[in-house]
Amino acid sequence: MVETGNHQHQPPPVAIAAAPLQQPIGGGKGPVYGPTEQLTQLHYCIHSNPSWPRAVLLGFQHYIVMLGTTVMIATYLVPRMGGTHGDKARVIQALLFASGINTLFQTWIGTRLPTVMGPSFSYVLPVLSIIKDYFDNNNFTSEHERFLHTMRTIQGSLIVSSIINILIGYLKVWGKFTRLFSPIVIVPVVCVVGLGRFAMGFPQLANCVEIGLPMLILLVACQNLMRIHPVAHAVLEKFALLICIGLVWAYAAILTVAGSYNNAKADTQQNCRVDRSYLLESAPWIKVQYPFQWGTPIFRASHVFGMFGAALVTSAEGIGQLFDGLFGAVVGTSASVENVGLLGLTHVGSRRVVQMSTGFMIFFSIFGKFGAFFAMIPLPIFAAMYCVLWGIVAGAGISFIQFANTNSLRNIYVLGISLFLGISIPQYFTTHTDDTGHGPLRTSAGWFNNIVNTFFSSPPVVAMIVGTLLDNTLDAHKTRNERGIPWWTPFQSRKGDSRNEEFYSYPVRMHEWIPSRFL
Repeated sequence: MVETGNHQHQPPPVAIAAAPLQQPIGGGKGPVYGPTEQLTQLHYCIHSNPSWPRAVLLGFQHYIVMLGTTVMIATYLVPRMGGTHGDKARVIQALLFASGINTLFQTWIGTRLPTVMGPSFSYVLPVLSIIKDYFDNNNFTSEHERFLHTMRTIQGSLIVSSIINILIGYLKVWGKFTRLFSPIVIVPVVCVVGLGRFAMGFPQLANCVEIGLPMLILLVACQNLMRIHPVAHAVLEKFALLICIGLVWAYAAILTVAGSYNNAKADTQQNCRVDRSYLLESAPWIKVQYPFQWGTPIFRASHVFGMFGAALVTSAEGIGQLFDGLFGAVVGTSASVENVGLLGLTHVGSRRVVQMSTGFMIFFSIFGKFGAFFAMIPLPIFAAMYCVLWGIVAGAGISFIQFANTNSLRNIYVLGISLFLGISIPQYFTTHTDDTGHGPLRTSAGWFNNIVNTFFSSPPVVAMIVGTLLDNTLDAHKTRNERGIPWWTPFQSRKGDSRNEEFYSYPVRMHEWIPSRFL
């Protein structure tokens, strides 16, 4: 023993019996899962990369997923603008090129997240308003002239309205606004991002149920089939979507060649046959994308202000929307919801994989015949695929509730109201919007109508407004821990968590010239 200088021995500590932990009801019957800030089942995170061959295939899969929305938007808008099948093919090429460039910039110097930027449905209403104005104009000598005039006006509106997103980003308005968020707000917002697309899921699938339903069943069944054998698991877990699309597309081709739809109605043939898009015949072999390819942009104040509503709804990178306008995209781009769902389906969240997909977007935007081949996939196949991918996004939104107190009646109230109104209010605005883009609000100021109707037709925007107001006014300070604020706060500051700098910092010290979204 070593003797110390202190000869006054302290009395032995008195043992105090610890109070037994109170187990919840049923606590002894099953495990309790604590919150996790990062999904443990991801095989590749933001800056971890699969092998190059696998990364290329996964990147192509991302391209196929975003292609469906691209074709849907072009198919819906171009005929209304007076465009031909060839015009539709060239619009698809312009959308692919703008999406590829914006995805590359977003993953490189934007959010740095593995996010695919694709055409956004939020821009459809203001675009329909532009189409309506020119449809009533009898001064055009041909439909093609009306198409070009409409495209030039859309270009001008996208270019000018991009200013609002540039200002929001550079002034860090969005970063300051997110300080009002909590997991209680994030849950309904992310949920309705997926659930709000329900009209483009099974209803679109049912337009050709004989190929849409097999696609849905086969894709869901693959999640069970991959448990049979280790090799099957390795292949299906990553590439089930590509395999299912290939099989059902081949099945649809067989039905077409066999004459199953020769006597069907025009709508059925349009949705079921693989030869009714007319893209392969009309697409150019090579078309290099360049600024102002449709002509000099046209700037009209009413249309520009109408486009402001879509710009606010998407809150995408302002520079990206500027590129959309410069290169003649028919709508602006935003984060592709379906590609986020693909991350959950494949368990691959690698930034490199998403950057690989930009190569396919840009390649097929230039070599039109090759891109048109994949654009011939019937839309019900894409709709079936979206039923799964959008559902995964909705489920990911629910997972944020783990950071808050799910037994709090106050939280249940905020969640329920935000979710319900986030779906119900946009449904009202969508139902009362006609084919010309005129929504329920019809004042004498058309530009104001476009802003309000676009704003409240977006489920995430409505859920965000309702959730933020309720969550920050109902005992917000007293219920800070119940709302999950301690979990949320570290990720709002660059130094709040070590992973912020590791995952999201700009490459090559670019943060010295470009302000970060972190405050």
